Amino acid sequence: MKNTAKKIVEEMFSAFSSGDVEKFVATVSEDTVWIYHGTQIIPAGTFEKKEGVRTFFTNIMERTEIINFEPLQYIVEGNRVVVLGKEHQKVKRSGRELKQKWVQIYTVENDLITKMEEFATSEEVN
Repeated sequence: MKNTAKKIVEEMFSAFSSGDVEKFVATVSEDTVWIYHGTQIIPAGTFEKKEGVRTFFTNIMERTEIINFEPLQYIVEGNRVVVLGKEHQKVKRSGRELKQKWVQIYTVENDLITKMEEFATSEEVN
């Protein structure tokens, strides 16, 4: 099935946008690894297995208000999906607003995300 990998990534983005942690975690494999390389403002981190991905998701939802999250382009090759996007978020504790541009690379096997690696840049906006 062509674009199955893209469909899985889109399902994960949909769960993220709706704030549904269970649907989000349901898109990843038991042994998934998520690597966030960090930005000028946001620290790097590695999240392993479903529980690690759950922590990744809840950290974002508890700490920030997502003002805009926008995947802009998908590049699909076999079971790999590269997504270029941008986001705008507000840090709940400080009220600081951040804008990010990012590249996320997904590996999908057996209709589940087995790896995500994100490279991003962020800036504070007024």
